[in-house]
Amino acid sequence: MRTRRPPTLAPASPPSWRRRRLDPDHSLGLRLTLATAAAFLVLVPFALLTLLVLGAWAPLHRLDTAVTDALHGYAQDHPAWVVLMRIWTEVFAPMPLRAVALLLVVWLLRRGARRLALWAATTMIVGGLVGPLLKLLVGRDRPELLDPVARAAGYSFPSGHALNATLAAGVLLLVLLPYAGRGVARAALWVGAVLLTVVTGLSRIALGVHFTSDVLGGWLLGVAVVAATTAAFTSWRAHTGLRPVRPTRDGVAPEVERHPGAT
Repeated sequence: MRTRRPPTLAPASPPSWRRRRLDPDHSLGLRLTLATAAAFLVLVPFALLTLLVLGAWAPLHRLDTAVTDALHGYAQDHPAWVVLMRIWTEVFAPMPLRAVALLLVVWLLRRGARRLALWAATTMIVGGLVGPLLKLLVGRDRPELLDPVARAAGYSFPSGHALNATLAAGVLLLVLLPYAGRGVARAALWVGAVLLTVVTGLSRIALGVHFTSDVLGGWLLGVAVVAATTAAFTSWRAHTGLRPVRPTRDGVAPEVERHPGAT
């Protein structure tokens, strides 16, 4: 009598990306989806602001003009304020900030953190290329003032100073957080990153070389670039089995502080 073979079960096919993307059991898909969504949410207000600038939306134009006129009047009455803003805007201009980022990349390479160095360099390069390209595409002229206290060449939107300050502050913050501990040093690092970003942007409005919306656009674009590259980096971490991190709390690669060359 012939015995019947038990039916062979076909190997279960892996779940589709559509199912993995929000499945807590597939951390890579879930984290990548959430990180991409976060970057997209930052790009939405930037895209809206860009459309309003391109369309010369009257309320935005009035706001830009009112802020520029008020700060220009203050600058004309306070020469010391102008000197301070000029010093700040020169010290934290895009090129000096890129030089600092380059030193950070070299330091990371010497510690063997090649992937972290690549992330830092990629963030600065991507933002540095996207900003000038958008300036050309939008083609917005800078403020025209009768008695300017400063001058700048090129188009206005988005602000390159605001963009690069945001990129540099984000890169420095997310790389150095693991070295800051949990106390005053961590708070000082956050305060320094915020001041670098905010004051650099405001200095451009105070000097009358950018509108408020230019600076806001630079900030939003910088945050979007940092969010996007951080999403890619943290997704790689999850794929290689490294422990999950919260970048704004732990930094993007906390293991490098204890084990140089870990990433």
